[in-house]
Amino acid sequence: MKRLFLIYKSCIKYAFAGAVAYRLNFVLTLLSALCFYAAFPLVTLLVYGAGASFPGWGFYEVLLIQSIFILSAGFTDLIVNGILWSTMGHIREGTYEVVLLKPLPPLLYLMFTSFNPECVSMVIGGGVLFGVALANTGIAGFAAVIQFIALLIAGVAVMTGGLLIVAASSFKWVGNSRMIEIYDSIMTFGKYPVTIFPTAVKATITFIIPVGMVGFYPASALLGQTSPAAFIAVVPCILFMLFGFWLYRQMIRLYEGVGG
Repeated sequence: MKRLFLIYKSCIKYAFAGAVAYRLNFVLTLLSALCFYAAFPLVTLLVYGAGASFPGWGFYEVLLIQSIFILSAGFTDLIVNGILWSTMGHIREGTYEVVLLKPLPPLLYLMFTSFNPECVSMVIGGGVLFGVALANTGIAGFAAVIQFIALLIAGVAVMTGGLLIVAASSFKWVGNSRMIEIYDSIMTFGKYPVTIFPTAVKATITFIIPVGMVGFYPASALLGQTSPAAFIAVVPCILFMLFGFWLYRQMIRLYEGVGG
């Protein structure tokens, strides 16, 4: 375990060294990303600015949900997003055999070598929005913080599972860009309060494809509005991630060379 940690640490240092070699490009990339995430809640701002609202939720409460969504996506991208794009690239170019020959499990090797420092901007942007929202909503107490952390980890597990499923599909479906679009569309439900959706949709995004855990349930925990459904939904979150890992490993066995 210590050896793996040292390898990952070295890869992160190397990635940052490569990124800052072109300092102006790196700084401008981070600044543009931060501006993008600052404009992320624009739709919500327009909704509340027009006098409308999401029933039962104030502007800063919805902003809290969306900031947690960005944080979850940022943490996931730092860990897993590189696996998706590296897998797709290796399969299209017929170089995945190189990954299989490395003295590390394929998933670990891809995670270590595809770390993207630019994803840090997502975590920073989400953190800024999170601070603004929290300053205007408050925290329900220490227990709420513990619940928030647990549910946030569950949300990262959901996004990790989703990205691994998309990555696994590229072993047999090389032109799978539509899978990424489908993934992004499904994740959009996590940006808004689950309570505004019909019962069938609410059950689906809580227990089947639990994207409600990406933003809504951790925010509810901080606000002291946690429901029993949130803790029950942790189970499908873990199962979703485990299924992603299992499917990816199964698809490696079906790999047939260049083009999948």
